[in-house]
Amino acid sequence: MNAITKISTTLLQAFLCLTMAAQGYQQANDISYTAKTDAYSLERLKLDVYHPNGTTDCPVVIWFHGGGLEGGNKEIPVQLKEKEMVVVGVNYRLLPRVTVKEILDDAAEAVAWVFSHIADYGGDPHKIVVTGHSAGGYISMMLCLDKKWLAAYGINADNVMMYVPFSGQAITHYNVRKMQGIPPLQPTIDEYAPLYWVRGDCPPLVLICGDRELELYGRYDENQYLARMMKLAGHQHTYLYELDGHGHGGMVAPGFHILETHLRQMLNQPVNP
Repeated sequence: MNAITKISTTLLQAFLCLTMAAQGYQQANDISYTAKTDAYSLERLKLDVYHPNGTTDCPVVIWFHGGGLEGGNKEIPVQLKEKEMVVVGVNYRLLPRVTVKEILDDAAEAVAWVFSHIADYGGDPHKIVVTGHSAGGYISMMLCLDKKWLAAYGINADNVMMYVPFSGQAITHYNVRKMQGIPPLQPTIDEYAPLYWVRGDCPPLVLICGDRELELYGRYDENQYLARMMKLAGHQHTYLYELDGHGHGGMVAPGFHILETHLRQMLNQPVNP
């Protein structure tokens, strides 16, 4: 396929997605994505899929909720609705009822489900973005950098088009450290820290944080260090954004514009200023 054909195909897909989206959207709720059989997994491991009617080959955004790995529930962020994309909101099991290892396994299983099933909802498995806020941002970082989680389900982490963590923790998550008997202001980096798995060969990584003086603990500073180490490791597509004047919760809404901008750029689609 030559360059002109590729461009024409991309524009046609974007046009079809936009045209069909005008027919409206619908949402499928509480879809089980797990093969686990214990009661807590059957209760918790579900996802929602929001999608335009009658579309094919649309980009897909997988959103992992926040809540410190201890709380929260799946959601379809309003800022991602009616954007000619498929959005998947995922639940995962929570600390302290399970370990962080089990949470990351849940998240990987959900992403694998999306790869296998999202075409049924008009999504393109070659255009998947993995993202989330706070704990969800941490999860997306871990799935990106430590490839073993997705590999356990037959998925190459590098087949995700882009990872966009919102205010994710780059060191070992503070509630993981709490379970280890370590206080929240004592930083550690172990196998459950994204920084432990820095590599130069992963897909684009877009790090979005709030104001460094308003963020939770040292969240911006952790992300700044992760961005520096990624670049030193040879990664050419790590991007870091600091949203001045916005704290840990307030940075979420404006962060979606950054996510969408990078997504449209990767798809060679027009970008809203």
